[in-house]
Amino acid sequence: STIATKPKMLYFIGALPTDRLPAVKVVAVVGTRKPTTYGKEVTFNLAYNLAEKGIIIVSGLALGIDAIAHRAALEAGGTTIAVLAHGLDSVYPAAHRQLAQRIIDSGGALISEYPPGTPARDFQFLARNRIISGLSDAVVVTEAASRSGTLATVAYALEQNREVFAVPGNITSPMSVGPNRLIQQGAHPATSVEDILQVIAPDRLTLQTT
Repeated sequence: STIATKPKMLYFIGALPTDRLPAVKVVAVVGTRKPTTYGKEVTFNLAYNLAEKGIIIVSGLALGIDAIAHRAALEAGGTTIAVLAHGLDSVYPAAHRQLAQRIIDSGGALISEYPPGTPARDFQFLARNRIISGLSDAVVVTEAASRSGTLATVAYALEQNREVFAVPGNITSPMSVGPNRLIQQGAHPATSVEDILQVIAPDRLTLQTT
């Protein structure tokens, strides 16, 4: 594994992909809990189009970008995996219980390094980000403020030699400060699903027209 401070154990509910790389491609879609209309639309479209191409979408089941990415993958008929920061006997936020169930019912999984009964604590959310990036071939940041837990996921992704993509945004929008800065620092700009596939799965680009 390429995850620093490897989890001692991973618990999961649902199904994990039985094929491993390079057959399976996994993309993490992450960002702010308070997306703008632009962020919601871009996140949904990217996650939907990736899932439609057979890419597994990973995120953290949080409010905002995470939930949109999971829902988009499900609506595309794809597979999505949620990495939780607490025991799998509960869902946080509670409003996402139904979404968690849909993820399992659609052939995806909930994963956690924490045993059942472990409550959600702030530091665990940052720690779980290393698992989100570790499971993925690439991390896509759609919207994030300048100081954001999302950027911790990017730091882990870089340590783990994952590809990092960021969605360029309006320079006057606080929620685009994070992605715009990542692009300045060398992240791939993600303006379409093709930008991502070009780097991680060029073979899927030929599947566009049927």
